[in-house]
Amino acid sequence: QVRLVESGGGLVQAGSSLRLSCAASGRPFSNVGMGWFRQAPGKEREFVASISWSGGTTMYADSVSGRFTISRDNAKNTEYLQMNSLKPDDTATYYCAARDDIFSGVSRDPKAFAYWGQGTQVTVSS
Repeated sequence: QVRLVESGGGLVQAGSSLRLSCAASGRPFSNVGMGWFRQAPGKEREFVASISWSGGTTMYADSVSGRFTISRDNAKNTEYLQMNSLKPDDTATYYCAARDDIFSGVSRDPKAFAYWGQGTQVTVSS
């Protein structure tokens, strides 16, 4: 059974940092692209960041570029999202996602991702 499990969310003050982790299991994920999306209450799910299967290419939403960094450790089947200089607007449930096509690259389209985690809550207070 394929599983993506996020961790690392929490309640922090504006300007703080958090690192989210996503542990994948049930199949190898070292050869597929992965990503992070988020959804705030009353809003649609939105793209945050994506990373290619090799880790050589990354893509970010304009709203987080320069503050967030996506990375992966293929030996551990884990991806990360380092979030710095957090703002109240970053408050949302953050979801880890993985593609299914081998040697896939980055994408901002949620339809490109076949597997999703349950989400981890990030709350940033002002």
